[in-house]
Amino acid sequence: MSVAVLDRELQRLEGLWADGLSETYRSYLDQVATHAPDVQPRLALAAALVEVGLRLQGLGGPAAPPAALLMGDLCLARSSRILTDSATRPVQIAFARAVEELSGAAASRLESRPVRELLVQALAAH
Repeated sequence: MSVAVLDRELQRLEGLWADGLSETYRSYLDQVATHAPDVQPRLALAAALVEVGLRLQGLGGPAAPPAALLMGDLCLARSSRILTDSATRPVQIAFARAVEELSGAAASRLESRPVRELLVQALAAH
């Protein structure tokens, strides 16, 4: 993904990029090596957006402020669109199951596996 395309994806999320989304994105780049080179940056961005989105929403903790909830929703929506356009069906399903597991655990007030672990597993789905 070129810098211009990445910039378009992050147009409304500029502040998040500087606040850690860029580091999270770079950490996922190592996890997408088994995918086609042209989709690797998109998949890494999708995973980073899910992780940051869930953190913004305060999943499993106290309710986040409305602005943070909206930014979290925006992150999750962008991730979903990227996955729909770029990921295989197994990866899409694995991401949905990861978010479902995290949400279910939070709603039940149970400990879940770390979000990063679940998303790395989702990226490995084929």
